[in-house]
Amino acid sequence: MKLNERSLAFYATCDAPVDNAGFLYKKGGRHAAYHRRWFVLRGNMLFYFEDPASREPVGVIILEGCTVELVEASEEFAFAVRFSGARVRTYVLAAESQAAMEGWVKALSRASFDYLRLVVRELEQQLATMRAGGCPPPPRRPRALLPKENGCAVWSTEPPAASTGTSTPARPGPEPPPLPPRRRASAPNGPLASASFTQLHEWYGQEVRALRSQWLRSRAQP
Repeated sequence: MKLNERSLAFYATCDAPVDNAGFLYKKGGRHAAYHRRWFVLRGNMLFYFEDPASREPVGVIILEGCTVELVEASEEFAFAVRFSGARVRTYVLAAESQAAMEGWVKALSRASFDYLRLVVRELEQQLATMRAGGCPPPPRRPRALLPKENGCAVWSTEPPAASTGTSTPARPGPEPPPLPPRRRASAPNGPLASASFTQLHEWYGQEVRALRSQWLRSRAQP
């Protein structure tokens, strides 16, 4: 992999938040001593410096295709970053405490894109399972409004017929009673303003009774 040193140095020391940072002891090589270095984890790149004030990293480890495991070493709280393949270097590191070692092992194990890909795949499967098992109920269809005549809803004791997609002729039946004619603001014997409630009740009651009688006679005729 070809990396630009200037871009790596800028990325290693930029002001963006880091995933983990702290001192670790790094083993230099086979039969070599441990050196205390300042490590910074950003994404899948593990940078190490001479000290926290350094502006350029001494090196970088690309954390792809690796495993992090505890190892037996001369230093306490040691762990290793191993890569698969022949002639691939294994990095042996050691923390300064048990808590620091556990934090670094957890952070490094989750730093690779392979791990993130597995997490995303697992979340997608969980989301698909939730959608399959807990689908929200379909929205309820609003109730059809009753037809209106003269501003009043016309009700019926028969339930509305279910729609089958084909139009059916209406069933014959008795005609509803005729609606009373619209009136002007006047009464037979004078204006409404001068009539009492009892008179109005009597006048309109007579008209309603007459209309009802007319409707009943029309129903009785064959």
